[in-house]
Amino acid sequence: MSMGLYHPVAIGSLAIPGNLFLAPVAGYFDRVFRSICIEQGADFTSTELVSSEALVRNPALYGAHSASIEKNILSRGDNETRYAVQLFGSDPEVMYRATSLLAPYHPDAVDINCGCPVPKVTKTGAGSALMRNPALLGRIVEAVVRGAQERLGAAPVMVKMRSGWDASSVNYRECARIAVEAGAALVSLHARTRSQGYAGTSDWSYIADLVSQVPVPVAGSGDLFSPEDAERMLRETGCAAVLFARGAMGNPFIFSAARSLLLTGSWELPTPEERLVIGFRHLTQLAADIGEGSACREMRKQFCTYTKGLAGGAVLRNRLVHAQTIAEYRDILREFAR
Repeated sequence: MSMGLYHPVAIGSLAIPGNLFLAPVAGYFDRVFRSICIEQGADFTSTELVSSEALVRNPALYGAHSASIEKNILSRGDNETRYAVQLFGSDPEVMYRATSLLAPYHPDAVDINCGCPVPKVTKTGAGSALMRNPALLGRIVEAVVRGAQERLGAAPVMVKMRSGWDASSVNYRECARIAVEAGAALVSLHARTRSQGYAGTSDWSYIADLVSQVPVPVAGSGDLFSPEDAERMLRETGCAAVLFARGAMGNPFIFSAARSLLLTGSWELPTPEERLVIGFRHLTQLAADIGEGSACREMRKQFCTYTKGLAGGAVLRNRLVHAQTIAEYRDILREFAR
C-alpha cells in the first residue's frame, strides 16, 4: 500500500479529486476513449492536440453541429466533469484567438503543447520547438492566460513540455520558470528531449528536480506502462500527478489498476473478454459521433492496441483491420471469444 501517494491536485482554482491523469495522444484519445478512461478511474483528461491555426481559420470545423472527427476530439465527453483542451501553435495572437474560440466548449483548463516532437508540428515552430525559444513560449502562455481570463472564466492554463530540444540544450528549468511567471498553473514534464522522440528511457530525475524548482504542481510523464511505474514515479520524484500516455493506449484499465495499487497495494488484470467488450463499446459510441464507416476505419488502429498481448491477438487483428461495419466487428469478436 502506498499511503499518501494518491491525493487531490489543485491546478490554480481547479480542484482535481485525484492525481491519475490521461495525457493527450494524437490519433487515439478521442472523447469516447477519454470517457472510458474516466469510467476506469482517470481523474483528469485532456483532448488531443488541437491546431490553433486550424481552429482560427475554420472554427466551423469544430462547431457544435459538426459531425467531423475534429469535433469528436474537441468536445467534452458525456462524463467528463473536468477536462482540458490542448492547443498547439507558435503565434501568440493566434493562440489567444484560439483560446477565445473554446468558450462554447467550457473547458476547465487549457493545456499548451510545448512537447510534441513530430516534425509536422515542430517545423511550424510549435510543440517542442518552442523550447528553442523560451521567450516566445512565455509570450504564448501570457496570450493563452489572457484569453482564458476573458472568455473561459479564468480557467487555469497548463504547459506540457519536454526536457529540452536535444542533449546539449536541456532547458526545462528555464522554460518552466518562464511559463510559470507568465501564468501557468501546472507544468507537465515528459522527461525526454525532442531528439529522443520516444526512444531510450525518460530521465525521471529531471521531474524530481523540477518539482523543487517551481511553485506550481508538476505532472510527470514518460515510461508509465504499469501501475507499478506510476507508484514508483510518484514516490521517486515527488510529482503531484502522473500522466498516462502510451501506457493507456487500448488499456483504460490502467487507471483503476493504478488507483487500486496506490490505495490497497494490489491490482488485477482485466480479462480478455473485458478488454474486447470495452473496445466494442468504444466502436459503437464512436459511430454515434462520426458515423459507422468512419468509426470502423478509425477503430482498426484502436483495436490493435486493445488486443495487444492477447493470446491469438495477431490473428484477431489481421481480421479486424479489414472489418467495415459494426456487424462485422461483432461477428469477428464473437467468434474469437468462443
